[in-house]
Amino acid sequence: MKISLPIRIMNGIGLLIVVCIFALPFVWMLSTAFKTLGETMTFPPEWLPKTIHWENFETAWSSGPFLNYFINSIFVAISILILQFLTIIPAAYAFARYQFKGKNFFFAITMITLMIPAQLIFLPVYLQMSAWGLLDSLWALILPFASSAFGIFLLRQSFNQVPEELLEAARLDEASEWKIIVKIMVPIAKPVLITFALFSFITHWNDYFWPLVMTTSDASRTLPLGISKLREVEGGVAWNILMAGNMILVLPILIVFFFAQRQIIRAFVYTGVK
Repeated sequence: MKISLPIRIMNGIGLLIVVCIFALPFVWMLSTAFKTLGETMTFPPEWLPKTIHWENFETAWSSGPFLNYFINSIFVAISILILQFLTIIPAAYAFARYQFKGKNFFFAITMITLMIPAQLIFLPVYLQMSAWGLLDSLWALILPFASSAFGIFLLRQSFNQVPEELLEAARLDEASEWKIIVKIMVPIAKPVLITFALFSFITHWNDYFWPLVMTTSDASRTLPLGISKLREVEGGVAWNILMAGNMILVLPILIVFFFAQRQIIRAFVYTGVK
């Protein structure tokens, strides 16, 4: 059915409004990162700085052990992702392709965990990390997220769409279950895995609450906690320095998204086909 011109114009206006709602805060953050402190206080506010001040980023970076924060964030986010792949892929395959007693019950329990916020369970996890002697270490930030109920659900939906005939043909060729997972299921689900990897990376890269609870020293803290300390730079809230720090925090996410965007689109198209 051909869409009329007025409807297309209305759709375009609606999309433009949505883009502005989501993009304007980022544009304001970027603009503020290059301003002087005085320019951030002017009223009415100015969108563009009179002069580009790159030294704001140098001030933000040198205000603490930011290199250490950055390395910790990278290590934590990637380590969590590796452990999640090692757990969610076989779990999703089992839920999608095997019939066993209690399957629906265990899957329901897995889904229920999605409804439990981290703030509700942090105390028993904190006590467990303390009993293991892992507090104020990177492992206290990694081990509690070694699996993901959302990842199991997302990957199970993808595995369910693989024709059973393809798997039976592989078994007739004497392929083991692990070989089927590695050679057939994972390549087919690659867009979904990349999409989940992006969501997981963003979640744990931006995580503020868990590092705040589990760590006490700069040696184990991550970038979001380092950014929060920028509020104390120059004796008050220097918004230009704070926004420069936030740009440092956001830049890796933008780079990852830039390289993964095609796979994300493929994932949503693939999982939408019944």
